[in-house]
Amino acid sequence: AYERICRFFARRSDSVVVSVGYRLAPEHPYPTQFEDCLTASIHFMKAAQDYGVDPSRVTVCGDSSGGTLAAAVAQALANRTDVPKLRAQILIYPFLQAVDFNLPSYQQNKRVPLLLKDRTIAYGLKYLNIDLSAIKAVSEGCHVPENLQLKYQKWVSADYIPHEFKRRGYKPTTTRPFSEEHPALEVVFDPVFSPLLAEDSVIARLPETFILTCELDVLRDDGLLYKKRLDDHGIKVTWRHLQEGFHGTILLAFWGRLIAFQS
Repeated sequence: AYERICRFFARRSDSVVVSVGYRLAPEHPYPTQFEDCLTASIHFMKAAQDYGVDPSRVTVCGDSSGGTLAAAVAQALANRTDVPKLRAQILIYPFLQAVDFNLPSYQQNKRVPLLLKDRTIAYGLKYLNIDLSAIKAVSEGCHVPENLQLKYQKWVSADYIPHEFKRRGYKPTTTRPFSEEHPALEVVFDPVFSPLLAEDSVIARLPETFILTCELDVLRDDGLLYKKRLDDHGIKVTWRHLQEGFHGTILLAFWGRLIAFQS
């Protein structure tokens, strides 16, 4: 599915592109996917010159859940001294947090293809091998303990989303009481799964970043909130927003003979 995109990036940017064939869930449980990506990244960075690559110019990139993995790898490498520092990270409409599924972008785009709100939550639960009966609790925010609600509200809040992104409609939601019915949900707060929840000491050491968001995407606000955190720590961020874009735009753009769309 992605070979055509990777070849395009390699040609147009005159770069060496390595696509990591990480093992997939559910046969290989989380966090195997992150561990595979991290292992491959470290190997490549240590052997970069063998591939004709300058070790100081290595970038990680991913879209959607691949953007989650790229962000998590960048965080894991931030404090390491045995490999060169990453040159940059490229995050294309990434999934970055599992705390609030009622941000403006989730409310506005919950029924917009290709990534519906309930489908986003279901994919995450399947990835973590958690029973899908937890969808309702997660959708309403009942999976977040009170102490973590207080901690994460400084990073995950509709208050940090610019007003221009609320014009299509946004209704503030009240915090629902925490439910202990699904104790396995604690894993969703792991920064490997939710990179937006990484501590400030990690965020402050991240490399220059490119973030792409799409207006018609439930994950739009994840990108906006991550941009704010990076900006707050003085990390250089290049942000591009596709006003007519939707989740999966990059992938579908390479099938232009079959489907055409504005962005």
